[in-house]
Amino acid sequence: MKLNVLYIALMLMGSACSSGLPETIQQVNRIPTEETNLNYASNKKPLIPQQFIKLPTGAIKPGGWLLTQLQLQKEGLSGHLDEISAWLQKEDNAWLKAGGKWGWEEVPYWLRGYADLAYLTGDKKMINEATVWIKAILDSQREDGNFGPYNEINGSQDFWPNMVALWILQSYYEFTDDQRVLDFMTRYFHFLLTVPDERFLESYWENSRGGDNLWSVVWLYNRTGDSKLLELAEKIHRNTADWTKSTELPNWHNVNVAQGCREPATYYLFTGDEKLMKASYNVQSLIRRAFGQVPGGMFGADENARIGFFDPRQGTETCGFAEQMASDEIMLLITGDPYWAENCEDIAFNSYPAAIMPDYKSLRYLTAPNMVQSDSENHKPGIDNAGPFLAMNPFSSRCCQHNHGFAWPYYAEHLVFATPDNGAAVALFNTCEARMKVADGKEIVIKEVTDYPFDTKIKFTINTKAGQVEFPFYIRVPRWTENASFKVNGKSIKVNPENGNYLCIDRIWQDGDQVEVDFPMKISFRTWQVNKNSVSVDYGPLTLSLQIAERYVKRDSKETAIWDSQWQTGADASQWPSYEIYADSPWNYALDIETVRLKEHRPLKAGANPFTQENVPFVFEALGRQIPEWKLDEYKLCGVLPDENTARSEISDTIKLIPMGAARLRISAFPVADK
Repeated sequence: MKLNVLYIALMLMGSACSSGLPETIQQVNRIPTEETNLNYASNKKPLIPQQFIKLPTGAIKPGGWLLTQLQLQKEGLSGHLDEISAWLQKEDNAWLKAGGKWGWEEVPYWLRGYADLAYLTGDKKMINEATVWIKAILDSQREDGNFGPYNEINGSQDFWPNMVALWILQSYYEFTDDQRVLDFMTRYFHFLLTVPDERFLESYWENSRGGDNLWSVVWLYNRTGDSKLLELAEKIHRNTADWTKSTELPNWHNVNVAQGCREPATYYLFTGDEKLMKASYNVQSLIRRAFGQVPGGMFGADENARIGFFDPRQGTETCGFAEQMASDEIMLLITGDPYWAENCEDIAFNSYPAAIMPDYKSLRYLTAPNMVQSDSENHKPGIDNAGPFLAMNPFSSRCCQHNHGFAWPYYAEHLVFATPDNGAAVALFNTCEARMKVADGKEIVIKEVTDYPFDTKIKFTINTKAGQVEFPFYIRVPRWTENASFKVNGKSIKVNPENGNYLCIDRIWQDGDQVEVDFPMKISFRTWQVNKNSVSVDYGPLTLSLQIAERYVKRDSKETAIWDSQWQTGADASQWPSYEIYADSPWNYALDIETVRLKEHRPLKAGANPFTQENVPFVFEALGRQIPEWKLDEYKLCGVLPDENTARSEISDTIKLIPMGAARLRISAFPVADK
């Protein structure tokens, strides 16, 4: 990963795609920002323009396998957590009435995903339930502008839960156009200006995550132009943990790093100081150079990154996956850099799905690229946190159980963007339907149909109600593809697109026009020198894992959860069981990389979760040689990768590889067989 090169590319802004000709097709490495979008709230001066503009929540309707994930969430933990979690019970809840007992991050964590899930799926019952909580938040505002439960740490208010609540209100406003939100947020932000610096963002979590608050300031400023918000932005930045140092981070907590990486780039929008933009790239690079020499897009920090614990058997919180995806999406909006789209895909396709049971009714606190046992035991100090954090349990731990649910909804909301030049852009690919305005306010619908990343082909259909509409349409060309091809209305475009750029098609669009894209995938390899020259196998945006026979053992969730798990009185824990997963086939293989081949590409099953061994469309085959010394270690974790000269079996076995997102037990970083 060469983030320094990527940052240099960021500075080479693309020229305007529009030329005034009937049809112009060209490549750009960034979206032109000389114009200001006429149709959507975007960065007002003096803010630096963003490359992409998020469409309002509800404008994009997902389909395909992504809709399947959202429907599973509805039926699973995210959709029913308010019925079983004590933190979400309405009786004596501090988010519903002042002085209640339950009043920290859990309600806004859950509601952030739950509400957006309701908006995306159009579920009226869920929308009504979300509105009950949102109305309570709005009604909780006090005369001074403050709102929500008052939590105090060492004499200062803890503003962290309110930061998450603001994101909920932003989505609610975009979906409903309820003007109360703008007044509410304005009053609250004016209140924050009155809080003395020595009592502002002082505690650990809020200090690390001030960037979440800063992003809400950007959102509100673009809708009100309130100059006081510029003052508040500076105050938030100077009181937030310093994420701008070249060789150290404020702390090494996995979720803090996943969130904090974007704070300097967000403040860059206010100042134009390129050092801030470079700092965000540096955080992303630094943590991965030190602890992220592994596949899956993340880094080993379970709970915190530690010297010596950088093997691919180290895990990341499910919260960390979700928050890094959100950071990738925000960084994509700010920079337009395709790197952030590809890192988001890396996590979304390879790491996040395996952290959750296929029915979405339980999840795992920690998931690692190399993970061969998923039990309820305490593995500290092999992992940093003490507790049963490797089992699939609906209540281990309370942060991830409430926070995991926003990953897919936010991903769906970033499938199609508006652009500063009043066009449209696609940088993340999935079946969806986006209703949006382009040009001088003309409404169009972009319908995208694809099984990506389980197929190479993508089809876009442009529906126009107003007859002919001229606008530029940008499509990201992934870095990993070769010989990408494009057709407009069945006619091939004569272009040799450079990977990592955007193809811009600027034309007068007619109702029913189609763009067909093919991004061929191939088998490729990455070598992780820091981790004993281990190798991971990629197929397009998918990384492959050894297919291990998984034996599931059902356990009582109340007996296997951590100490702070809280069930509502009367909740039926038997309907929300825990599962331990054990390997029922050998896993200690070195890989013969010369023998990896695609064995089977099955059609994607409609309505089925593709992130399971039974349903995953791709199956690969290779030869592997067992390494007898590579076993579970003293902590009952997958042993660290064996040295390169460790003896391999003389016998080669035929092994199968599948996308690692479908492998809840996995070896994804392999020793090489010919050593």
